[in-house]
Amino acid sequence: MLDVFKEKFAAAGFTALSPIQTAVAEPLLAGKSVLGLAPTGSGKTLAFTWPLLEMIEAGAGTQALILAPSQELAMQTTGVVRDWANLVNAKVLAITGGANVKRQMEKLKKHPEIIVGTPGRVTNLLADGKLKLGHLKLMVVDEADELLTDETLDQIKTILDATLAETLQLGFFSATETKLLDELPRWFGKPVEKIDVRGIDQTQGAVRHRTMQVGNRHKVDLLKRISRVDHMRALVFFNKMQALQHVAVDLRHQHVSYVALTSNQRQVERERALRLFRQGKVELLLTTDLAARGLDVPELPAVINYQLPKDLTTYVHRAGRTGRMGADGLVLTLGDDHDIRDFKKLMASSTYTIQPGYLVDYQIVDTKPSKVVPPLTFEHPEKSGEALNGRHRRQSAGHPDSVKRVTPPSEEKRQLRTAQPTHKKRHGSKKHSKKKGMRKKNRDRFGD
Repeated sequence: MLDVFKEKFAAAGFTALSPIQTAVAEPLLAGKSVLGLAPTGSGKTLAFTWPLLEMIEAGAGTQALILAPSQELAMQTTGVVRDWANLVNAKVLAITGGANVKRQMEKLKKHPEIIVGTPGRVTNLLADGKLKLGHLKLMVVDEADELLTDETLDQIKTILDATLAETLQLGFFSATETKLLDELPRWFGKPVEKIDVRGIDQTQGAVRHRTMQVGNRHKVDLLKRISRVDHMRALVFFNKMQALQHVAVDLRHQHVSYVALTSNQRQVERERALRLFRQGKVELLLTTDLAARGLDVPELPAVINYQLPKDLTTYVHRAGRTGRMGADGLVLTLGDDHDIRDFKKLMASSTYTIQPGYLVDYQIVDTKPSKVVPPLTFEHPEKSGEALNGRHRRQSAGHPDSVKRVTPPSEEKRQLRTAQPTHKKRHGSKKHSKKKGMRKKNRDRFGD
């Protein structure tokens, strides 16, 4: 690590590198292509940022490209890399979909040494001849398990075709492993060293994984109550945009503080939503898996699965938004009894301990509360145990377990009012008689 990095590292209060940061530094600096596997929130971004910046030569054109699956993650990564790049006078540019492409083209003319982007926007600029990657030394694919699938895999191949692929160094980073990640040498035509520290990494804090059984009709009400929990802030995950929008409307009507982060929003709207949530000005951030992939929200208390994750990998990445860098966290999965059964089957092969959770007095607790039976009697605060108005009394002492419901005075009056017989009024009894009025008018006019 460069001396200026060591000084900044110490000034930030860090005392030791995380396992992934230690493990990948030497191979990357040696020019090797690597696959780095580490838990979410374990410092993977800095793991490739420090070696990358040591390779950069200021003023020599674009030499490093970092690909991310979403605009939010690309902007988040840009902020981290730029913070450290300033120490070595390297320029960092973000080129993502949803942003002003003309402004990005203008900034490309300044030949930034490092580009952080989404595959779609990068391939578009390559096709238009606005981006040149002939000097590229290193390409990092962050959240590789997500990016190396379907359309984005084809886009990454297109990007590779615009580089000197034979000499290009590759870095793949992920929290979960897929079949394709085991076949990287075959897909990319070069050896890739696998570095897996998931078994030894202890950077994640204590995270509770809890289920809360609720019928679909009452899910929104439960979400509202959870939002009132002390110090609550939570990412709320949905599988489908339609469900997210429906819940957003209900929460707005119930005056619940929330923002939504979706892939069809403009970039300025997405940035505003994240800013409000990170600043703690709203309790809930409603989102989908694509929009929130890799997001880092410091000391996020909770993640809520409003809809069940489609697979274990999805759950891992959702859960990874909380409990980062040693902080405690909570993952709540909501559903009816059928959903909870399916969820437990889904998690059977995992190492997570899944237990029921309960909402009691603005806290999520692990102990099931005793059933509270509502009182059946109405007692005057000053005459506890006595009859009201001398007319209602408890049943005889011979039936101590049988309690007669005493009707409160206000309710009794209401019942008496509604019980009174109503008399229909004759139709038109109070209507003005036209004929009578005309007779009077004629008398006034012509006399008797």
